[in-house]
Amino acid sequence: MDSPEFHSTTVLAVRRDATTAIGGDGQVSMANTVIKGNAIKLRRLYKDRVVVGFAGAVGDAFSLMDKFDTMLEKYQGNMAKAAVELAKMWRTDKYLRQLEALMIAADKEKLLLISGTGEVIEPDEGVVGIGSGGTYAVAAAKALLAHTAFDARRVVEESLKIAATLCVYTNDQVHIEVIE
Repeated sequence: MDSPEFHSTTVLAVRRDATTAIGGDGQVSMANTVIKGNAIKLRRLYKDRVVVGFAGAVGDAFSLMDKFDTMLEKYQGNMAKAAVELAKMWRTDKYLRQLEALMIAADKEKLLLISGTGEVIEPDEGVVGIGSGGTYAVAAAKALLAHTAFDARRVVEESLKIAATLCVYTNDQVHIEVIE
């Protein structure tokens, strides 16, 4: 018997000027049923200097965040080094490679997408989205960045609201963290 399919996330990160904002919607769905409407999909790690947003299986994401936090401690907050080491471990470890999640991580200097297939990607345009409504949110963010003077937080907020009107697995209960 197949396990139920969870659609649970839209997470968006935007860097504008010296500020990065990461936001996530609050909806968790199983098949065509909303299970929770106000989930928080963001966590602060390493002395509150790194913000991580996650998509995918929640238990898997928490396991990966714990590993990432351990790597951040090991590498004294060097997020890029910690992300590469996490991606290597995630891809090669027999247990970890079964985990199904994606992560966005940001500190005051970098914005990264981290995947279980070994990718650690710094987006060219300072915008990255994951989850079921991620592409909608990214498209909205790019338009807002090009045509408004909104700060990073406002771009994330407005973009997630737009994604919520397009993606049935995304709602407008938004939580945002800002790093300056």
